[in-house]
Amino acid sequence: MAFPDRIERTIEIAHPPAAVWAALTTAEGLSAWFGNQAAIELRPGGAAWMKWDGGHRADMRVERVEEPTVFGFTWNIAGLPEDDPRRTYVEFTLEPLGTGTRLTVVETGFAQLPDEVHRGEYAGHTEGWTRELGELVDHLDAAA
Repeated sequence: MAFPDRIERTIEIAHPPAAVWAALTTAEGLSAWFGNQAAIELRPGGAAWMKWDGGHRADMRVERVEEPTVFGFTWNIAGLPEDDPRRTYVEFTLEPLGTGTRLTVVETGFAQLPDEVHRGEYAGHTEGWTRELGELVDHLDAAA
């Protein structure tokens, strides 16, 4: 059976691309809306991570940096052992939209997962991106 491989969400944000870029690509920005703590080395091949208060940690590798329009990273998959090399790829694309920004996030790589991991991770990330993008907007609104 073929599994869905791609999650895509697009939102319009009433903040300029520079503000959205900073929220996506800095430790301060990421820890304000995505994780509770974060670190990032913003260059292709750079290491990054986020931690949540509940103990979850996401280890990331920066893959693409085209300031101020494209930021991409891979990250580990929670349902697999820590040393498993499989990762999903997340890419944010920012487009100026008047005084705001159209932000698209695409996450791919779910089809490589075993049956017992795919369903939970795909559903969790599908729901998670909706929630997290809402938190991004709330963070940017509060910071304005």
